[in-house]
Amino acid sequence: MEPLLLVEDKSELRAMMRKALERAGYAVDEAADGAAAIQKVRARRYLLVITDLKMPGASGLDVLRETKQADATIPVLLLTAYGSVEEAVAAMKDGAFDFLQKPVDLDHLKLLVKRAAEQQELQRENLLLRAEYAVRYGFPRIVGEHQSIREVSQQIQKIAATDTTCLLLGESGTGKELFALAIHHLSPRRQQPFVALNCAAIPEGLVENELFGHEKGAYTGAATRKVGKMDLAHRGSLFLDEIGELPLAIQAKLLRVLEEKRFERVGGTQSIDVDLRIIVATNRDLQKQVQERLFRDDLYFRISTVPITIPPLRERGNDVLLLANHFLEKFSREFTKPGLELSEDARERLLHYRWPGNVRELQNTMERAVILADGVSIRADALQMPTTKPDDARLPAGMLPEKFDWDGTLEQVTSRAAAHVEKALLENTMRECKWNKTRAAEKLGITPKTLLAKLRTAGLEE
Repeated sequence: MEPLLLVEDKSELRAMMRKALERAGYAVDEAADGAAAIQKVRARRYLLVITDLKMPGASGLDVLRETKQADATIPVLLLTAYGSVEEAVAAMKDGAFDFLQKPVDLDHLKLLVKRAAEQQELQRENLLLRAEYAVRYGFPRIVGEHQSIREVSQQIQKIAATDTTCLLLGESGTGKELFALAIHHLSPRRQQPFVALNCAAIPEGLVENELFGHEKGAYTGAATRKVGKMDLAHRGSLFLDEIGELPLAIQAKLLRVLEEKRFERVGGTQSIDVDLRIIVATNRDLQKQVQERLFRDDLYFRISTVPITIPPLRERGNDVLLLANHFLEKFSREFTKPGLELSEDARERLLHYRWPGNVRELQNTMERAVILADGVSIRADALQMPTTKPDDARLPAGMLPEKFDWDGTLEQVTSRAAAHVEKALLENTMRECKWNKTRAAEKLGITPKTLLAKLRTAGLEE
């Protein structure tokens, strides 16, 4: 662990604080005045800096400025006499973490040092996250000229300037995370972390731990504290994809974060203040889930202030070709196959297909085509796409039994028919995908977790 720097011109007080901090497990370096401290922070990296505010020569404010110039993530804790409290409070606007009044309460000192060290750890993790996203994504480029996408882009630009929770609606594969990232990059929080969590990809019992983190000893095996996505997204944006998959108990905790800007880690009792912008997305009908009591109505009203619907690819006209060429260029560079182009029959095939998997399916199609390309021109057969448009396909035989019960109200009959149709569609899709649940879920536009539940209900689970 990096040492902390203790700056105090009174040797007795400096020795007393050093002894207390070393007993608490910290390595301590010390300086007797501001000038010596400035030389030290320029020469090496510290966990944090504790400095007296009033010292002869260079002051604690000078130490604060030099420390932040050397490394903005290093917390600085100020020691101040009663008459200098206003000056210490003003220094916090310049980046000081906190201040401690003299005479020094050693227990309070250790508590502030612990909090400051935790903050620095989070800041450094956030920097790593931002670097990772910058390399992976850069500024999100939304490809498309269709009017529907232009309208979405206009909505995003308007909402990005606010801190309002945004609800992104759209089928699976439409690129909701890309639009969430665009909102973040256009917002005042753009220099802070963007953290994403797919609620459908995490087992129900682990969602709370991933989202809120846990304290040491929270459960068997919790040997250390774990920071969750809430902590990591502090001062930035948290994107919750497939929010409709959140358990009701976790929905209640999320509602508290939205309303009070605070939460507790699993196994913790202390409320943690958090400053973040939450963006959520779903391919579900949340209003229907509210009616079925699968989603909290108060949370729905809280997140749906500004809903933005991402159009499916089949409704975006020639954007299909713009996106196809975008992915063609991307994968041509990635796989070092320059000069590839789409033949006329390939372009026709792309335009007339209905894309049930949306942009994600198109991206996968183009990646496969580039990998398998032998010459410069990519022809339609090299795309390996279905030759029949989904709209032209007929429902498989046997979806309704010969002795189907037609008696009852419209709602009763259509409900029974829907159950038969859903079972037949599930069975046919699973056969087409050779019982690969991931592929089948993508084709049906649902999550693997939802597919598994539907297969169980229909009695089709292998």
